[in-house]
Amino acid sequence: MRGFTLWVLAMVLACPVFADGEKSGDFDYYVLSLSWSPNWCATEGDRRDSDQCDDRHDFGWTLHGLWPQYHQGWPSFCRTPHAPPSRGMTSEMADIMGNSGLAWHQWKKHGTCSGLTAPAYYALSRHAYEQVNRPDVFRKLDRTVKLPASVVEEAFLKENPQLEPNMLTVTCKDGHIHEARVCLSRDLTPVPCGRDVIRDCTMTDALFTPVR
Repeated sequence: MRGFTLWVLAMVLACPVFADGEKSGDFDYYVLSLSWSPNWCATEGDRRDSDQCDDRHDFGWTLHGLWPQYHQGWPSFCRTPHAPPSRGMTSEMADIMGNSGLAWHQWKKHGTCSGLTAPAYYALSRHAYEQVNRPDVFRKLDRTVKLPASVVEEAFLKENPQLEPNMLTVTCKDGHIHEARVCLSRDLTPVPCGRDVIRDCTMTDALFTPVR
């Protein structure tokens, strides 16, 4: 019985921990999540007929979100005294997030945990997005290619000498490069990521779709 109890405890500790309805502003650091828009369109957006994927746009690395994080686990859907963003606020974020619906969802799930007002959270998210250099090399692709996920990580590290390998992780989804995630302190200084954030994709043939 003791062995079974220890096994269950080990499984619990190994799994990510998250909590809904936590107190706003109670967290340790941020995760800045950047999504390669063409890959998102190929795996999800086109099926949804998302305006983000319309040929008139040329989105590359877009802001998925700025996520408050604990050293282990993360809060979400927190109790906050601050008013939700207006439609105008969410629309103003579409230039870097791809669409206003994502901006609203990110506020509801993550921004409420920041302790900030909606305008301040969006301003901080924009500042975090702008301070990370997004490699231009991927915008030069003229066809879908297969590449190791490590190439994407190396490109980000080259363009951002302030980052160490343990401050960045690149993820995959449905055979595609999915996101680049950078860990930042509350004042947006790069910091090491927690173990539950590091989800390095080990694929050597991940698909990378060009900007249309």
